Amino acid sequence: MSRTPRMLAGLVTGSALLATAACGSGSGSAQTSSQSSSSGADGRPAVVAAIYPVQWLSEQVGGPDAAVSVLTAPGVEPHDLELGPQQVAQLQDAALTVYVRGVQPAVDEAVTPETSFDAATAVTTLPAGEDAHAHEEGEEAHAGEGEEAHAGEGEEAHAGEAVDPHIWLDPSRLATVATKLGERLAGADPAHAQGYKDRAARTASTLTALDQEFAKGLGTCATRTMVTAHAAFGYLADRYKLQQVGIALDPEQEPSPARLAEVATAAKNAKVTTIFTEALVNPKVAEVLAGEVGAKTAVLDPLESKPSGDYLSAMRDNLKSLQTALGCTA
Repeated sequence: MSRTPRMLAGLVTGSALLATAACGSGSGSAQTSSQSSSSGADGRPAVVAAIYPVQWLSEQVGGPDAAVSVLTAPGVEPHDLELGPQQVAQLQDAALTVYVRGVQPAVDEAVTPETSFDAATAVTTLPAGEDAHAHEEGEEAHAGEGEEAHAGEGEEAHAGEAVDPHIWLDPSRLATVATKLGERLAGADPAHAQGYKDRAARTASTLTALDQEFAKGLGTCATRTMVTAHAAFGYLADRYKLQQVGIALDPEQEPSPARLAEVATAAKNAKVTTIFTEALVNPKVAEVLAGEVGAKTAVLDPLESKPSGDYLSAMRDNLKSLQTALGCTA
């Protein structure tokens, strides 16, 4: 899906081309599995993951007992995913589809409730674009707590509001999802139930350790404000008491000159040294904004597409980028 750039008036002299969507561009082609049934070619239950973060999680928890495939190919903007009849059948015939409601409307509409797991229902969610630093209730709920802090909350906490779907950017929330996924896979494949539960426990432990790395690494910083290409990092900000300032609210939105001026003022007031862009995004807007406030640009990966490594390595890269940008001392 292409998006037409607009003039950035009122912030800088002249004009700058707006990026394609904050999460990249392209018509989301689906990556298919060779087996469209509840079992893979080797008889293992077919698990369909909608996007990379839940693909990684499904592979960790499913292990050798599940045949995991992913709908969104690497490098493809996930929000633009379009499903053909074969992919719809794949979802309907899977033993379990793992997705996050709100990321891909086509998937939201195609899943079968009885054989799907919306990862967002396992955790406390945040309203889309919320200033998580000011989300005092959320900070109190997560401070010093493990994965139990999020269990069983679901989207009810913000019923009727648009929900931020980027739950995987908080490792503690993803640990809770891992535990629930283990239970769902055990129910779908009782013969291997203990294996799923054991791997879920190990994965949750790994994610809890990552959460502790972030808490320590972001504990003491010169500034706690991060300016991002779009408001994808609310959960990370909520967990580690940071303030996210998103240039755009979502991938479909082009920031107005007024919004850009507002972000520039916030960045200057917070003495921000780095404006974060994303791997799949044209960095032009971030570069123009950085020039206006005397900052540089760096990549902060929202992990909506497969990184060069895996979830853990990409999150650790994000931590290093944040530590440098925010002036943190571990």
